Amino acid sequence: MNSMLSRVRAVAESMATSPEPAHARTAIIDIGSNSVRLVVYDGPRRIPFILFNEKVMAGLGASLAKTGAIEPEAMDRGLRAVGRFAHLCRAMKVTEIRCVATAAVRDATNGGEFIARAKEMGLTVELLTGAQEAIGAAMGVLSGIPGADGIVGDLGGGSLELARVRNGAVEQTISLPLGVLRLPQIRAKGPRALERTVAKMLEKAGWAVEPDLPFYLVGGSWRALARFDMQLTSFPLPVVHQYEMSAARAEQLTRIVSHVDRTRLKQIPAMTGSRVPTLPDATALLSIVVRQLKSSRMIVSAYGLREGLLYEALPEDIRAHDPLLVAAEAEGEAQARFRGHGDRIDRWIAPLFPDDDAVARRIRRAACLLADVSWRANPDFRAERGVEIALHSNWVGITATERVMLGQALHSHFGGGVAPPAGLDHVATPDVLRRGALWGLAIRLAQRLSGGVEGPLAVSHLELKGERIDLHLRDGDADLYGEAVERRLRNLAQAMGLKYQLLSAQA
Repeated sequence: MNSMLSRVRAVAESMATSPEPAHARTAIIDIGSNSVRLVVYDGPRRIPFILFNEKVMAGLGASLAKTGAIEPEAMDRGLRAVGRFAHLCRAMKVTEIRCVATAAVRDATNGGEFIARAKEMGLTVELLTGAQEAIGAAMGVLSGIPGADGIVGDLGGGSLELARVRNGAVEQTISLPLGVLRLPQIRAKGPRALERTVAKMLEKAGWAVEPDLPFYLVGGSWRALARFDMQLTSFPLPVVHQYEMSAARAEQLTRIVSHVDRTRLKQIPAMTGSRVPTLPDATALLSIVVRQLKSSRMIVSAYGLREGLLYEALPEDIRAHDPLLVAAEAEGEAQARFRGHGDRIDRWIAPLFPDDDAVARRIRRAACLLADVSWRANPDFRAERGVEIALHSNWVGITATERVMLGQALHSHFGGGVAPPAGLDHVATPDVLRRGALWGLAIRLAQRLSGGVEGPLAVSHLELKGERIDLHLRDGDADLYGEAVERRLRNLAQAMGLKYQLLSAQA
């Protein structure tokens, strides 16, 4: 028995975490001004899964504005974190570790000592320049929001990086000493001191203002602010990535945050206690920056420097992959009874939806790739499980409305009917929800006809014929058309306001 268990463990350890194994399990140790963080990745190279994520609030940059150096206690705390993270990477059999340091180590008079002591622990610290940091953050936004076109702002503890992104590329970058740990000293000089400082820095850097561009928010303080706004507005989805706010909202939030008790701020989901003291300064800076840049709106990115470093290292052909579809395929393959035919389902139902544009076709395909993710759930909760996967999974490259459309499709596919789950109608229009429901009923028909495997879909097809749906089967495969299949075809046709019929022909 012990021998068998040993063999099982050996096989398990050699298995990839996802259906598409990464070329190597990778990790990034990010040594920032506020925190030192380890993230370990595995899975598809274009959109790797996070295996492990831990941060230590070392506060390396806490004293920079006053002394110009990393305090001894902060340095020891940061190095202990680095040592622990290096040990964990060895235990997790990480084959590629990238250890990067940003503004605090870059600007501190004793930053070299930190790097040297880390090297004694076996880690080579890569000291990023401000430009490299800005490019990394911008690449992270492009990784998670492939069509991003605007200004990326990455607020850290020691600096603020700005980058212009367009057509999948980074065009202009600047790094400004405006991190949240430096802001109190600037604001203490007077009520408009921060605004004057930002204006002078932008002018000195030669930053060309392009009005009416979106401003993409990167960094823990600004994400925390977005979560606060989500709570204030009772936003029904808990995912902060691609959450949007008007540019004017930044000024409103500045006033609100300045009057909110810190106890309430600490009660916000995912708001760490360390973010609360910096939130008023971060909000004030945001208001000033979007006003001076004349931004049109604000869009939150959950992806930043770490994801950007991974994305930047990818070959161009891998970068071009759609992150949502890659992740949906990996999730669908991991959960499915029978793998490998989500695209076949999409092609099979496509004739019923000739008016779907490129955006809709993309979300429809994602729903088809996820067509079997709920089969392990109790039948009474499969629809609920489908909605949970759509709304709460760590997808990127998808807006809130598109998440809801995906959720409605999976809800209807897994037997939830055509009515939207509670709250979804606050995010998407009735037309959007109806289209998702019809996709779901079509996928439901495909899965019932085929039994969840690909073969029956290859010998049949759907056709939209005027006011009627025709299901075509070859004579030799006509016995696939049972009562359950007819019931699902009838439900789909009724929901679309159409008639239906079965047509068979010789092969």
